[in-house]
Amino acid sequence: MVSFEWHPGMSLSQKQKSIASLHQAAREQCQGIEKILEISSKSLEDLGVRSSAFNLKWLSSVANFPISVECAFQGSKVFLNGGPFTDLYEARPIDAKRDVRLRSSGNLKAFDFDGGNWPIEPQTAFYDWLYISALRENPEIADAILSFDGFTDIEFNPKKSINCQAYSAALFCSLYKQGMVDEVLEKRETFLNYCRSLDVSNARQDDTIQGSLF
Repeated sequence: MVSFEWHPGMSLSQKQKSIASLHQAAREQCQGIEKILEISSKSLEDLGVRSSAFNLKWLSSVANFPISVECAFQGSKVFLNGGPFTDLYEARPIDAKRDVRLRSSGNLKAFDFDGGNWPIEPQTAFYDWLYISALRENPEIADAILSFDGFTDIEFNPKKSINCQAYSAALFCSLYKQGMVDEVLEKRETFLNYCRSLDVSNARQDDTIQGSLF
């Protein structure tokens, strides 16, 4: 874990101060970490904004228009009393995330994307698959991401959420360096089995120590 100075406040300037503080602390506390990318709409770098789940899009078989990772994720949720709400594929990412149906349809039980059913365990598998699939279809962004040593997401709060775009980007880099991106994306079960083999807390229930994003 990295200890750093947090700058309270919701403004962009305060968020970016915290990002700068986190990155400096990571360089000092983590061996081999120099080049770090914040992946969120608050990033100081254009690449970080473009690679956020709100902005990263790809042309999938579920629609005849580019769909963002965020909209694909939210629109594919299947609850006890409703879903998937595929109309969210066309919504603004922020509106998709805040759609009232996502909180009034009972417990989440699965994801349904392009006719494929995804289980909710491992917990981040579907989100990671969406993000990595989108990266593969955006080679310019993917190539640029590969030049970084580590990633952060200042908006990620492990007490409130499970999925983390910085983790997904790091997972993509790991798979790429092992020459495994195409292999694990080819079949749903292959990707799920790979995720089950990872000993990190944001890929399962919180029964392990949270791993570093670096």
